[in-house]
Amino acid sequence: MIYVPGDAAAVAVGADAVAAALTAALPGAALVRTGSRGLFWLEPMIEVATPAGRIAYGPVTPQDVPGLLAAGMPAGGAHPLRLGRPEDLPFLRRQTRLTFARCGIVDPRCIEDYRAQRGYAGLARALSLGPAATLDEVVQSGLRGRGGAGFPTGIKWRTVAAASGARKYIVCNADEGDSGTFADRMIMEGDPFVLIEGMTIAGFATGATHGYIYVRSEYPHAIAALGEAIAIARATGWLGANVADGGFAFDLEVRVGAGAYVCGEETALLDSIEGKRGQVRAKPPLPAHAGLFGMPTVINNVISLASVPVILADGAAAYRDFGIGRSRGTMPIQLAGNIRHGGLFEAAFGVTLGELVDDIGGGTASGRPVRAVQVGGPLGAYFPPALFDTAFDYEAFAARDGLIGHGGIVVFDDSVDMAQQARFAMAFCAIESCGKCTPCRLGATRGVEVIERIAAGEAVAANRALLEDLCSTMKLGSLCALGGFTPYPVMSALLHFPEDFTGSARRAAAA
Repeated sequence: MIYVPGDAAAVAVGADAVAAALTAALPGAALVRTGSRGLFWLEPMIEVATPAGRIAYGPVTPQDVPGLLAAGMPAGGAHPLRLGRPEDLPFLRRQTRLTFARCGIVDPRCIEDYRAQRGYAGLARALSLGPAATLDEVVQSGLRGRGGAGFPTGIKWRTVAAASGARKYIVCNADEGDSGTFADRMIMEGDPFVLIEGMTIAGFATGATHGYIYVRSEYPHAIAALGEAIAIARATGWLGANVADGGFAFDLEVRVGAGAYVCGEETALLDSIEGKRGQVRAKPPLPAHAGLFGMPTVINNVISLASVPVILADGAAAYRDFGIGRSRGTMPIQLAGNIRHGGLFEAAFGVTLGELVDDIGGGTASGRPVRAVQVGGPLGAYFPPALFDTAFDYEAFAARDGLIGHGGIVVFDDSVDMAQQARFAMAFCAIESCGKCTPCRLGATRGVEVIERIAAGEAVAANRALLEDLCSTMKLGSLCALGGFTPYPVMSALLHFPEDFTGSARRAAAA
């Protein structure tokens, strides 16, 4: 058996061509397209099944295939591209893979493969516990929203369960639009059944009968994988009128977004599903009381829902044992930007930012010193190396005016101009604003203008003071997190990299 990833990241660097070359050279050989394991600098990384376990080779090109076959690759033969057992690679060995335990291992379009790897064990236990005890398990696990807000998932579910409504919904926010993030995509492409199972458990626990997965249009591979997996689950009794003969109904469908970043905000997402223009709704009412089509609605992101099956399968206490403080369990941390070892690293909360960037990520790909790291997407704060002792934890980042968001880390070396990065944050907000509230709609546009005046050396001190005042207005007055969080990258750049906001030429060290 030969395993070749069909994940978009691997396909982008030639995995389809490698699969075609293997098929042509070994007609009739069993070739499985899996998800990616998340070691992107080694993609396409192919694996072969041997008596000693799977053996990996990578990165492989179509031109490498004849030499690999001549070296006995199907039996794990020696070759310069031979990596050995994937689990022994330092990047994987250091991880705690709970949510991503099956990614890169199973055939994402084979429900038997999923079940052989403990798939649907969580739903089976939920059915044995009943809805109330299932809710208690999620509450006791300490699972918080992995989309960035960090709100306790079990409390949200319990609110929807207690709400009255003719119908209830489970909505998965898969509108993964943050820079440097790809965890949602990896799950949807590499292990879609775990998301389906998580949403089904949510439906059982709260009394919801229908679910929607809202996926950004830029993810065609994920949309295709989800569509096939949902059809398979429905045909085999894991979705439909009587799920797993458990006496409850739950079904799913995929809705494709049109590319608006603001539709990652939960209420704008609801408007989009309803066929309206995606605009942020004022709260209250909360979606848990009056959400999709005015009905009680659970809205969680992909990783939150995909974490539920392992919580139910192994118990809340086992999941809660991982992490620190109020941040329990594991987080899929995505390493991107100017970094040597980019990819997905799932670990318990508590690992430091310095460990992630310097040790696990290997520093910059350019070989130059790290100057800044942005955590939490385009609206996340910039942290300098002086803050690399910060633990990856919701409260630890908040204490330093940062946020972990969806777990994306983007690395910049010492050639970056932080004033231009601050300008980008304002420009991004101006473009992506839904336009409903004044601080976001107008504030971001004015922010771009003020930063440009600073860069041009015009009344620098006065314009810096104006920029700080503008950021305060946006942070406190915006209707949603788009305008409210845009000040984070701007203010952190001002605070930690003041030399870039003097109007003078870029530092000689960056030349």
